[in-house]
Amino acid sequence: MEIDDAPSNFDPQDLSSREQYRRYRKRQSTSNISPLVGHSVSKFSEARLLYEGNNIQRRPNTALLLEEIKQEVDNFDTDASWKRRASIDSHAVSEVKFGDSLRQGVSHALKIGKHEDEALLEAGESTFTLFASLLDSALQGLMPFADLILRFEKACRSVSESIRYGSTGRHRVVEDRIMQQKARLLLDEAASWSLLCSQMVAHYNGMEVHGRDYGGGNEELPGNLLVTPTTSHQEACRFVMMDHTAQLCLRIVLWLEGLASESLDLAKKVRGSHVGSYFPNSGVWHHTQSYKCIFICIDRIDSELIVSDVEDAICTVTNIVWMAEGGKNFAEPKNKIAEQDGGRYEMAVYASQSSNLRRLLPICTDWESACWAMAKSWLDVQVDSVLAQFQQARLEGKQFGEDINGSSMQGLSSTASSENWPCHVLDQQPRDLPALLQKLHSSEVVHEAVSRACEEQHRQIEMNLMLGDMAHLLELLWAWISPSEDDQNILRPHGDPEMLRFGAHVVLVLRNLLDDDMKDAFKEKLTTVGDLILHMYAMYLFSKQHEELVGVYASQLARHLCVDLFVEMMELRLNSSMHVKYKLFLLGMEYLPFSSEDDSKACFEDILERVLLRSRETKPSKPVGKSSDVAEEHRLQSLQKAMVIQWLCFTPPSTIRDVEVISAKLLMRALMHSNTLFREFALISMWRVPKMPIGAHMLLSFLAEPLKQPNFDEDDASEDLLEFEDWREYYACDATYRNWLKFELENAAIAPAELSSEEKDRAAAAALETLDSSLSLLLREGNPWLNVAHDRTYDPTEDMYIELHATAMLCLPSGECMLPDATSCTTLTSALYSSVSEDDVLKRQLRVDVAVSSSDNYCIEVALHCLAVNGDGLGLHEANDGGLLATVIAAGFKGELNRFQPGVTMEISRLDAWYSSEDGSFRSPANYIVKGLCRRCCLPELILRCMQVSVSLAETHDLKDHHNELIELVASDEYGILHLFSQHQLQEFLLFEREFSLYRMEVEEESVVDT
Repeated sequence: MEIDDAPSNFDPQDLSSREQYRRYRKRQSTSNISPLVGHSVSKFSEARLLYEGNNIQRRPNTALLLEEIKQEVDNFDTDASWKRRASIDSHAVSEVKFGDSLRQGVSHALKIGKHEDEALLEAGESTFTLFASLLDSALQGLMPFADLILRFEKACRSVSESIRYGSTGRHRVVEDRIMQQKARLLLDEAASWSLLCSQMVAHYNGMEVHGRDYGGGNEELPGNLLVTPTTSHQEACRFVMMDHTAQLCLRIVLWLEGLASESLDLAKKVRGSHVGSYFPNSGVWHHTQSYKCIFICIDRIDSELIVSDVEDAICTVTNIVWMAEGGKNFAEPKNKIAEQDGGRYEMAVYASQSSNLRRLLPICTDWESACWAMAKSWLDVQVDSVLAQFQQARLEGKQFGEDINGSSMQGLSSTASSENWPCHVLDQQPRDLPALLQKLHSSEVVHEAVSRACEEQHRQIEMNLMLGDMAHLLELLWAWISPSEDDQNILRPHGDPEMLRFGAHVVLVLRNLLDDDMKDAFKEKLTTVGDLILHMYAMYLFSKQHEELVGVYASQLARHLCVDLFVEMMELRLNSSMHVKYKLFLLGMEYLPFSSEDDSKACFEDILERVLLRSRETKPSKPVGKSSDVAEEHRLQSLQKAMVIQWLCFTPPSTIRDVEVISAKLLMRALMHSNTLFREFALISMWRVPKMPIGAHMLLSFLAEPLKQPNFDEDDASEDLLEFEDWREYYACDATYRNWLKFELENAAIAPAELSSEEKDRAAAAALETLDSSLSLLLREGNPWLNVAHDRTYDPTEDMYIELHATAMLCLPSGECMLPDATSCTTLTSALYSSVSEDDVLKRQLRVDVAVSSSDNYCIEVALHCLAVNGDGLGLHEANDGGLLATVIAAGFKGELNRFQPGVTMEISRLDAWYSSEDGSFRSPANYIVKGLCRRCCLPELILRCMQVSVSLAETHDLKDHHNELIELVASDEYGILHLFSQHQLQEFLLFEREFSLYRMEVEEESVVDT
């Protein structure tokens, strides 16, 4: 039909009304009169019948009627939601505001995200930061989660638009194609968010989802909207409001038409306005735009208008009567036009008005068009069927529709329906929503591109959302993003990172939006699979150096998963820069409570404890063949153990609650763990080599600054502070000795005649410094080094036991590492038993277990267990030597086991002692045992080093040292040093004394000769 043939009541020059009709889905009225009992025009009046003077506006048949029903149901049921959408769109909060709403710890990173490189923005990377910002605001209560969905949709569209239209000419062809694909995927994601929002609206308004009614039930039309007699329009509205399937169908149609409107709005924004702008009551996307102007004209002369209180509609110029003669409507004439041979798009236009899918679907070459055609056709048939029954009932003078029970296809078998709709059209309609979606997959009349699109990820997401099958949706998401079976790298999902991000946010939206009743249907799936998706996404962000974004998602994980995630991240970043580590520290402090408040949620204190515990676990070692290699490996392991203390030395942000209390807890825990490590490091640094024990000195450097201004009560940490000071003094002595040894070895490599006086003086000064510092530690009065004599231990009424667990390597006298086996473990067990008397074994119920370590086959695990007695586990420990268990393990450490291979020593790398009950459960640490063992091993070694230095000075005829004081110290009962020496150590002590005496005799002889 040409424009020139248009009837006189259509002015082709008057485009204002036409444009308004297109853009706002309705023709604007110049009157405020409402036919519904004189009520003024309101938000509901847009869908009512309007009068313009004495003329009645013309409406098309079912098409415009359904459009009005859409608006009325939409206004009635979802007014709040769409108002919210309009409010958000018109009052958009800037990214700066969202950045300000974030916690202080990530605000800096989000501001950096605002100034990302443009190429990064085009690649879609900004979505990670933007989504984290939006989600964080919602989790803090600054934004409702319903609004969050709309924000996600808008974010996807904005980033997609920037990629599509902001990268022209800046990339190569292949890169540009990838960018455009990213933009398309983001638009698909925006459509999925839009549908999810629609489903959430349905949920909150009592809509059935996945076979269950999760809302408050359907509601009747308000009384002030009803008139007598009931109009067809009101009956249709009532049907859609009461029928779950029709309601869902309507929402699908509205959703798809909203997507088309968004697409055309964007095209208009980019390219300007064009002929055939979209209006939603007819047309099939882009291919039908040129036919819509014609159809507007046809609709204006061929349409019927439902009149509230008039049974006979005013006929149009075509003299077609609607419903006055047996209830015949426009489905039949339009269907006849659609069946005639003609332009395929023209036939499709009429087919869309008569639900003739056979003529309509072939031109739908994309999934959205085909889905819209099916849903709208099915909805037309449902509504027309109900109206046919309603008209028949009116003609018979009966009351109709008092109870619509939700069976939407009930009316299709009625006589009136069969008269209005051809059988082949009815046969084309789906029986239910799953059948509709199945037709999209496999129907013969569906374009092959539509069938292929059904396999796309977001199309499958949207179909599951339509069905309300959230459990299957979660399974799909996990199947797409989880690592493949042959890929052990959990940091690299085999799916698209954007899909991984989408899945994580869907999980959180569902958790926070759906009520408990709905979540019960798939609660386990939402918890287990949801946590897997969140964990995967958090690790992906971490692997891409987005550490500042991880906390938002990690805090939503189950307790054990959150702890495991943080521990893994902190271990992987252990050797990173301080800035990176501090970011992780801030995440834990700001997104998690410090102490446990809820058993189901993780706390940062648990994470730190796990990190400290795992840092001391035995790591698999490489095969070593020399003693120097053993020492070096122990040095490197000690450095890794010491690095974890830095997590406890960071300053918490001042914005958190109880920051001073938390700072004090962190420092006290750092002291306790450092003392534990100092004990182990002392035992693995007995080698007389110049290399420093780097682990111990790293600990000292970490704690130096925090201890300058301690923010805790020193009385509460007095024991830990005293031990820390003891170790600081010990490692200072150790450092001076190794410094002297370095000079001594350097001088030994040079011929004596070539040594300069400066080199000799430097070695002598280092030797004197070593002696002074060591004797200062050894000769302390009133407070012996690592004194535990006055520590009161348990005094229980029932039997108490003490245990000592050690991890060690066996080293041969040649320095080679001995590979342990079952035989050597059995022999070592017998040798450890023999290190004490048989009477002690029986009275103290001593038990020794030795086995090859499960984590490192070069190590052994030694477990000692005995009964606690007075002076060793109970009361005061006056001997100050660690008791029976320290005696046993020291014999192995010093290599003096009678029934074992001579000279084989146990190089201990981990040591723990506990009080335990009769059932074997641990109660508390028995630190006096480990401290006593350190006294047994460290003090004799310190004295032997001093003797070595004295001999070196005597060799240069320098006898001005404290040699006599060392002799008196070992022999004196006051200091209790002698019983700490083993037989081999005493022999070495006597050998040093003999050498010193010989050098002294030489000096005396030379003095006599000179005289």
